[in-house]
Amino acid sequence: MHTHAKNTLKQNIMDSLLTLIDIRSFDPGQIKEPLFQSELRTKIIHHLQKNTDPLDTTIMTEQIIDEVMTEALGLGPIDLLLKDPNVSEIMINGHKEIFVEHKGQIKYTNFSFISDQSLLSIITRIISPLGRRIDETSPMVDARLEDGSRINAIIPPVSLIGPVVTIRKFEKQNLSLQGLIEKGSITLSAAKMIDFCVREKKNIMIAGGTGSGKTTLLNAFSQSITPNERIITIEDAAELKLSQKHVISLESRPKNIEDKGEISIRALLKNALRMRPDRIIIGECRSDEALDMLQAMNTGHDGSMTTLHANSPRDALSRLETMIMMAGFELPLKAIRDQIASAIDIIVYVTRFPNGNRMVTHITEVCRTEGDVILTQNIFEYDKNSKTLRFQQQQPNFFAALPKELQQEGHNILFGNTSC
Repeated sequence: MHTHAKNTLKQNIMDSLLTLIDIRSFDPGQIKEPLFQSELRTKIIHHLQKNTDPLDTTIMTEQIIDEVMTEALGLGPIDLLLKDPNVSEIMINGHKEIFVEHKGQIKYTNFSFISDQSLLSIITRIISPLGRRIDETSPMVDARLEDGSRINAIIPPVSLIGPVVTIRKFEKQNLSLQGLIEKGSITLSAAKMIDFCVREKKNIMIAGGTGSGKTTLLNAFSQSITPNERIITIEDAAELKLSQKHVISLESRPKNIEDKGEISIRALLKNALRMRPDRIIIGECRSDEALDMLQAMNTGHDGSMTTLHANSPRDALSRLETMIMMAGFELPLKAIRDQIASAIDIIVYVTRFPNGNRMVTHITEVCRTEGDVILTQNIFEYDKNSKTLRFQQQQPNFFAALPKELQQEGHNILFGNTSC
């Protein structure tokens, strides 16, 4: 059977099923019941017997049944891609085109959905149990799959090519600092430097581009936090998996179907300050919570961490300034920069290279302000010739404030004695 004929048959079967029974009206628990699935399969077989060319093989018939069942009850081709450990991101551009990020590189797949309507039905099935909606009046939505994967969907009339879906897969196993070293994402001495900074409760901002691995780094860095600390994590979509016992995870909430009930990152951050945290970890800083985060770091919540989209360590500082100013805080630029310089100790910048590799390319200390300028210095920087992260032979300013034994430990890390 040719691909076009096969897709036409699948579309006819799906249309027939939706005429007989509206699958979208059933809750997820009912859809998973064996009796419901058996009855649905019987209806598909009956339709095939009436509409399929007798020359088509049994294998092809079974394949069509399986594909229609998967799309009617599950997530269609998404199911297979979610199970592939080498796929980290799924990008659906209308029902005909599906791209994936496979081992760090974007590739086209041969998968497709039956129709835009079928894809829209799957999106609705994912978000309905979460109290979200997607339609012409609300054509964009963020949600989370059962396994924790993050999904963003946008539909017509905003999208001109049909429903567009982007899924960031949930990492089932956290990488440790040792795992990052083994993958070549960071050098041993740089990893030990980060471990040292986390243990000494330095405020760390992880910056990088989209898909560069910022959350992976944040998870790895958090493993250096001592187990007796009270940690509060705040995220738009829960991705952090901390191994410590005393962790409170908070997740923001968008408006519901009635356009009410929104709880922002900023509101959660303000509440977290009343919960006696030792450290606050914000999954991503992207809006008006920036100033609240800096104030928290400046008022006793040392060792806090966050991530930020930026093109360089210096650009990360500029983005923080912009977020504070765009949020409507009427503060002098010097006051904003003083806040940033006193709050952020270390910027870790991660880059995704064209071959798909992700690597820490800068570990930068935020020193102080001089006039209206924030002074920084690179402790480690990526060397293009040797293609590795190299120590810059500069002593971090914060060493001077440490007890002598800790200064010595830091010097041992930086100057190559990695046995410490």
